[in-house]
Amino acid sequence: MALWDRIWVNARLATMRPDPAYGAVEDGAVAVADGRIAFAGPSEALPDRPEALARDVFDADGCWITPGLIDCHTHIVHGGNRAVEFEMRLNGASYEEIAAAGGGIVSTVRATRAAGEMDLFRAAERRLRPFLAEGVTHVEIKSGYGLDLETERRQLRVARQLAEHLPVDVSTSYLGAHALPAEFAGDADGYIDHVCSTVLPAIAGEGLADAVDGFCERIAFSTGQIARVFETAQALGLPVKLHAEQLSNQHGAAMAAGFGALSADHLEYLDEDGARAMAAAGTVAVLLPGAYYFLRETRLPPVEDLRWHGVRIAIASDCNPGSAPVGSLLLMLNMASTLFGLTPEEALAGVTREAARALGLGDSHGVLEPGRVADMAFWAIEHPAELAYRIAANPCRRVVKAGRIVLERETA
Repeated sequence: MALWDRIWVNARLATMRPDPAYGAVEDGAVAVADGRIAFAGPSEALPDRPEALARDVFDADGCWITPGLIDCHTHIVHGGNRAVEFEMRLNGASYEEIAAAGGGIVSTVRATRAAGEMDLFRAAERRLRPFLAEGVTHVEIKSGYGLDLETERRQLRVARQLAEHLPVDVSTSYLGAHALPAEFAGDADGYIDHVCSTVLPAIAGEGLADAVDGFCERIAFSTGQIARVFETAQALGLPVKLHAEQLSNQHGAAMAAGFGALSADHLEYLDEDGARAMAAAGTVAVLLPGAYYFLRETRLPPVEDLRWHGVRIAIASDCNPGSAPVGSLLLMLNMASTLFGLTPEEALAGVTREAARALGLGDSHGVLEPGRVADMAFWAIEHPAELAYRIAANPCRRVVKAGRIVLERETA
């Protein structure tokens, strides 16, 4: 009787173990059983002939195999778009000026509240499919464009439905503390009271959220207000994460680290104390080069400080209508390298091993090794650095989700 369900031979593996570079195995094989990786290593280490070990034997044709890519920060479920605001920004208006004029997040809130559940699903599915074609097997999706209980529920239900209809896993984050809705104009504390007393308990009780997020910024909420949301989240058994230090240093990352946050995201204005606090807490830095590029920011995240203090670095698309209308995670690898100075290996780790950590999945995803979920992407490339090197190219040949082939492309 075969030990394994299927095995791929004639492969090159970027296991994303820390050593050697990329965890590379030049002449490798990967086997799966019951949706998990059963073997990932040199072909010469196989205990028998492939045909004697697995029911199905496949030739990987010399492709590089990586863990399935993970996009650990997205806002894919939303109504409308903000192309007009993009034009305003190009004509000189700042992100903060657009928000003060009634644009920004609140304009997407209006469009999302007006959209039905099926409309939201269809639009999100269209946005998500290009990511799946690039080898993405797991995405995080935030709410935060409803800011009322019913619309937040609707966004999170749609996020769950995407995982039911597409070959992708979805982690959901409740982002009620994203912006101040019109009905609470001038009363941020009152809105936070409402989030903590009514909305968050309902969302948690219905099992719609895997984590709780917030936006700590001058145009959003203070550290004290976000801390109240995080206290409620922890009382409900939900981990936390934070949009922090994107436009100014509000010391949100250090505050989030104090709550053991999974991640702090953006971080252009992070100071060394914040980096030190994140390192001590194991909080992952999620860098979002698409937003940095789209908003034409000039303040770079402190990558050297993050490295120095040993903070894990993940990369994500931040796919959203206002500041990062991004449709490619592979492009983010290039931007992370060219704009932020990450090495191609750091960038690839940022959408595999470290992205898994940012979602609390560091023990089950993001590395090719026995026991982990068998999510894999196959690439027609000569070296893993090509994934960060090429611009607007997709060399993905095959995607495997939980051990099963879910995408095949004849040519890359």
